[in-house]
Amino acid sequence: MQDRISKMLDNSDAFIALPGGIGTLEEIFQIASWAQLNIHHKPIGLLNVDGFFNKLLSFLDQAEEENFIPHSARQIFISASTAEEMVDKLEDFVYKPDPVAIQLDWSKGNSSKKHKMDLSLHL
Repeated sequence: MQDRISKMLDNSDAFIALPGGIGTLEEIFQIASWAQLNIHHKPIGLLNVDGFFNKLLSFLDQAEEENFIPHSARQIFISASTAEEMVDKLEDFVYKPDPVAIQLDWSKGNSSKKHKMDLSLHL
């Protein structure tokens, strides 16, 4: 699935999710985490048919309010109840980067750097 998402990332200006199940949620949050890691700055549109994504949007709002996610991670989610409204909102979207995330470099050219982690158990 990651190859499929990588292809979508390379060939799209935005992502639009229709109501769906676990696979849809996995893709939404993988794309969102890549945005938070500064891999892309593309909006994620949630086509909120009959309020399907209302509870997810409330969860994201609460996660931002309680500082579990930064505003930049929350603001990439665009919600609309119709396709026309979605297109308008996506066209108007302007990414506002997180000052910390903008310093991250996840490019493939930077993969030669090895970071050693201390995973020893201290009792």
